[in-house]
Amino acid sequence: MNLKKILYLFLLCNLIFSCAEYQVQKSKKNIEKKFYSSKGFALIFSEDLYKQRVINKKLNNKKVAAMHNILRVNTPVKILNPKNSKFIETKISRKGNYPKIFNIVLSESAASILGLDTENPYVEVFEVKKNKKFVAKKSNTFDEEKNVADKAPVDEIKMDDITETKVEIKKKVDKTSYILVISDFYYETSANNLMAELAKKININKISVKKININKYRLLVGPFENFNALKTTYISLNNLGFEDLNIYRE
Repeated sequence: MNLKKILYLFLLCNLIFSCAEYQVQKSKKNIEKKFYSSKGFALIFSEDLYKQRVINKKLNNKKVAAMHNILRVNTPVKILNPKNSKFIETKISRKGNYPKIFNIVLSESAASILGLDTENPYVEVFEVKKNKKFVAKKSNTFDEEKNVADKAPVDEIKMDDITETKVEIKKKVDKTSYILVISDFYYETSANNLMAELAKKININKISVKKININKYRLLVGPFENFNALKTTYISLNNLGFEDLNIYRE
């Protein structure tokens, strides 16, 4: 092969690789960031939780503050209480560690503004785009939203006579309960042995073994009337090394 052909091939290869590199770089720029969002229960901060090492950092309960285990400090977020449509737009105050059962830690002030049910503090968390003009603020529902939130489903209408109609409105009672699943086992004896060991180490009630099928036995705790009742048991098991515990609603 003569020198001209070698030079030609060399230039051609450089051109191909440079074009390929440009295409890769260009495609990376076009990839849009996926913004974080989650639905789950919030942990309301208290000094006792910090002293018991359930949480490794503190929050100021007098301020609107939030802690997360994934999002960085100063990440703008919107925290929504879907039960009453109240929300807060703020920034992550601290990045810390806490049980995986919770999707965020909130100060008492933040929980109060959201009107959270302390028994079932369910929230939705959304990361907000930074390129938008962001001002941390709190928001209550508008009057129309309040009217919708306060209206209860009509279960029964009673008519006493033709001329006068009395409407009796009954609110539906939330009868949701929770089951905490510790683990599934192939042998029933294995599930029973662990149940006995856990009963010795922690104060645990309502623990039982349920047969799912011929080769599957489930060790579970519950039912619990609300999430707050489940929380203490979950944290106790978490401290023993049980991290990936599943929660089912009945």
